[in-house]
Amino acid sequence: MPLTLDLLKSNLDTVWVLFTGCLVFFMCAGFALLETGFSRAKNAVNVLAMNYAVVAVSTLAFWAAGFGLMFGNGTPFVGLNGLFPTFVGASPFFKSLEWASVPLAAKFFFELVFADTAITIVSGIVVERMKFSAYMLFSILMVLFLYPVTGHWAWGGGFLSTLAIPFQDFAGSTVVHSVGGWAALTGAILLGARKGKYDEQGKPVTITGHNMSLATLGTLILWLGWFGFNPGSTLAADGGAIAHITMTTMIAGSAGLASALILSLLRTKKTDIGAILNGTLAGLVAITAGCNAVSPTGALLIGVIAGALCTFSGPIIERLHVDDPVGALSVHLVNGIWGTLAVGIFATKAGSVGTLNGLLYGGGTGLLWSQLIGVAAIGAFTVVGSSICWLIVKALVGLRVSEASEVQGVDIGEHGNLAYPQETHPSSVGTTVSIPVPATLVLNPILVRSGSNQWHFSERSRYPRRREEGQWRSNTH
Repeated sequence: MPLTLDLLKSNLDTVWVLFTGCLVFFMCAGFALLETGFSRAKNAVNVLAMNYAVVAVSTLAFWAAGFGLMFGNGTPFVGLNGLFPTFVGASPFFKSLEWASVPLAAKFFFELVFADTAITIVSGIVVERMKFSAYMLFSILMVLFLYPVTGHWAWGGGFLSTLAIPFQDFAGSTVVHSVGGWAALTGAILLGARKGKYDEQGKPVTITGHNMSLATLGTLILWLGWFGFNPGSTLAADGGAIAHITMTTMIAGSAGLASALILSLLRTKKTDIGAILNGTLAGLVAITAGCNAVSPTGALLIGVIAGALCTFSGPIIERLHVDDPVGALSVHLVNGIWGTLAVGIFATKAGSVGTLNGLLYGGGTGLLWSQLIGVAAIGAFTVVGSSICWLIVKALVGLRVSEASEVQGVDIGEHGNLAYPQETHPSSVGTTVSIPVPATLVLNPILVRSGSNQWHFSERSRYPRRREEGQWRSNTH
């Protein structure tokens, strides 16, 4: 085949889409590290297993039906064609994707990693007490049905894209992030809080994550992945659009970080690393809907507000007895909604590569109204649909691990493995070191050996036992 300008453009667009899709896929590593760091050491294997295994689950489910239901030709509510696609030759079943020149297989891969992101959000809220089988089964149902249906409404030619002023969600603040957040919220409510999260008076107790190095590295990987998530959604190597979207993404993430950092200092006189990590992600989630449509100033304001919303919504959610170990509801749900509505306020034709003006730029309330309709419709469907799916999972396999397994650590009960055996196995530590133990430290159960030489878990008190020589064992963590 001779190399024409059209073929060259198609090839360059394809390379761009596949490259950015790989960046989004690498976000799986970011989520795994972030969620593991924010969890306790005794549950690290479970968090890693959830984040790893869900890749295969989402791939197979999205190929079998999710892609067709989301982008296939059909009704204003769901696609009815394109199940089990072969990707051989031109397909007449995906007219909603014909605007992009890249092969259908490339489009599938890029949309697949978005679906994987949506379900991975759920794992961050249900960790440390959900059965591995329950999460896997729910993931299948979500990628097969929940995520594709609402995605079709916005991106697959559904009714939200045919409003008088079409609903705008360029890269998925609502389609991906708030859908994951709504599904996670319903799961967290049905699942209940972790053991020990609330005291006898119902007040929340701080349960600290075990490794902020992992959490920080995970956040940096996610930030990198966002430069695939947002610019890649052009589905074309359009230099001007890519540059603008990358710039607004960077500004919003940085503004979210700065906002959360300043508020952390004002509230506690300390710089809380967890707060600034989530503040960064909040800014990135919020800009995802309008990264193409806002100016640098708009991106800055969206990020600043996102960091503040993340900082203040976390304690409110906690007081409502919704246990969110990693703060994902504040990041993905709250700021997915905010970022989508922000398009109706800050969108501008003059300072972006978008085509609409929002409320602050003379566009009136029409776009903001469309954004409200989209947020409400997708939220309502996801809440009802995910509740049904969670109840189905509960009836089939149950949702929560046993109390004994939760106390021991889900790693042993669900996977028969430990992430840090050298720290929890007395024969591999056995040394003593002087370690300052803060009064707020929340400890994990310790693996001990009985007189019959059998290993078992024993739940310790809040504070570690002091040895006779006045030192702490090195396996207090």
